[in-house]
Amino acid sequence: MSTGTIKKVAGPLVIAEGMRDANMFDVVRVSSERLIGEIIEMHGDQASIQVYEETQGLGPGEPVESTGAPLSVELGPGLISSIYDGIQRPLNKIMEATQSNRLNRGVEVSALDHEKKWDFRATAAVGDEVEAGDVIGTVEETPVVTQKIMVPYGVKGKIKSITSGSFNIDETVAVVTTDKGDVDLTMLQKWPVRKGRPYAEKLPPDEPLVTGQRVVDAFFPIAKGGVAAIPGPFGSGKTVTQHQLAKWADADIVVYIGCGERGNEMTDVLNEFPELKDPRTGESLMKRTVLIANTSDMPVAAREASIYTGITIAEYFRDMGYSVALMADSTSRWAEALREMSGRLEEMPGEEGYPAYLGSRLAQFYERAGRVISLGHEKREGALSAIGAVSPPGGDISEPVSQATLRIVKVFWALDASLAYQRHFPAINWLTSYSLYLDTLKQWFDSNVEDDWMSTRQSLMSLLQDESALNEIVKMVGMDALSPADRLKMEAARSIREDFLHQNSFDEIDTYTSLKKQYYMMKLVFEFYQQGTKALEHGASINDLVKMEVREKIGRFKYTLEADIDDQYDKIKEEIAAETESLTGKED
Repeated sequence: MSTGTIKKVAGPLVIAEGMRDANMFDVVRVSSERLIGEIIEMHGDQASIQVYEETQGLGPGEPVESTGAPLSVELGPGLISSIYDGIQRPLNKIMEATQSNRLNRGVEVSALDHEKKWDFRATAAVGDEVEAGDVIGTVEETPVVTQKIMVPYGVKGKIKSITSGSFNIDETVAVVTTDKGDVDLTMLQKWPVRKGRPYAEKLPPDEPLVTGQRVVDAFFPIAKGGVAAIPGPFGSGKTVTQHQLAKWADADIVVYIGCGERGNEMTDVLNEFPELKDPRTGESLMKRTVLIANTSDMPVAAREASIYTGITIAEYFRDMGYSVALMADSTSRWAEALREMSGRLEEMPGEEGYPAYLGSRLAQFYERAGRVISLGHEKREGALSAIGAVSPPGGDISEPVSQATLRIVKVFWALDASLAYQRHFPAINWLTSYSLYLDTLKQWFDSNVEDDWMSTRQSLMSLLQDESALNEIVKMVGMDALSPADRLKMEAARSIREDFLHQNSFDEIDTYTSLKKQYYMMKLVFEFYQQGTKALEHGASINDLVKMEVREKIGRFKYTLEADIDDQYDKIKEEIAAETESLTGKED
């Protein structure tokens, strides 16, 4: 174990000498207060350490002690429902230990409860050949999550003994005989956060992560195991959008990282999530959620570590065969922490002061997402989908973090302040957003929903793009200058915006829309446009078409209960046909 002394302190950066035997990324304890830090640069016997706690009062000559291990997280029963800071310290346990609402320095609290007993049920038997990733037993962690206890990485052999019963996470539940002797297995694993957990095979992203949000599922879908970014200015609805995705996305586990966000915003998350009722199970949403809270007033270095802590926990559940949705809010604050540490290390700055390695660090984070076959004989399939919010200053997405993110992610949900001011939520701009998964997901949508899903979606997108072009003409010469066919396009596009894309997250029915209902909604709007076009050709008046009574029913279809959508769809479709036919041949 290497020990040294402090030579220099610059904010969260501490330079220590006498650290020749330490390694890069070793965790160290700084000063007699044993503040936790990590070595991020080595020069001879000098180590640059980023300290994850407040360094006020530290001075030269104080001791620094290396633990000889990299920054790691504890993985095992007890993760679900936990609320951690950026380096996996449980905030509630710190509060109990210090009897204070403030995050005191040097508090040593283990991430998981090492005393609590868990009911371990063995699923493997004596004599079974096992290897890394094989499940040897299960623990029912919450009513909705069963944690699978897996053989840790690097262990391969035959089970010598295994016992069901009540154990804490440090007690031996099985013994495996390997080439190098017997290995005791517990329910606890440790994993370095900066290293991705291994898997057997990566699968193509050909299945959508269904979210129930119409603008996402129909227009800009994300694949299971995919990566997406939500950039947007202040007040455009990033956090509410992420809440909706956390609540409704077709994922078994949610990992929510509040990275450098405002304290009051994180407080809302901490208060709301336990109260949100999980629509699939009826239990609290927290029963399948892990929260990482690292607010903007917490030490800046821990913010840099928080997204790695979160994604390592997410990978652990992915390896069990679960579909995991990871929300990072926001990667801009993480990049600012990176910039501050880079500046203190006196590295050559890149664009806007960010370090030159900003793009590669972002890529390392997002590349850990994916749909994979996990290690082990069973060949479980798990998925980790990563959705990162980006908070560009002033909403300007030409800044480095947004641009570096866009080069990596395949889905871009562009939040628009002007839509938010119009109270159009979710405020995802349909003209600037995109999804690169459309081609790979086409077959799934056409096979599992309706065979013309993608062609209907494309027809609606074309109408919205035509509306954008026609709006320029309307601004110059007014609506009356448009031909009846173009006015009908404008009306159909308005119906797409107001009736389909606008979704009320606080309405009991409208907050979630099944894929079948989304298809019906798209078809009704397009049916109005097609029937209206035919009626115009046969002499109908555009003014009469605009005033059709059935348009109100098309708009209110979103509030139809799932059980009634088939009947309502048929009725409204018949009414559209009957009303347009009655207008045919009428003179203006």
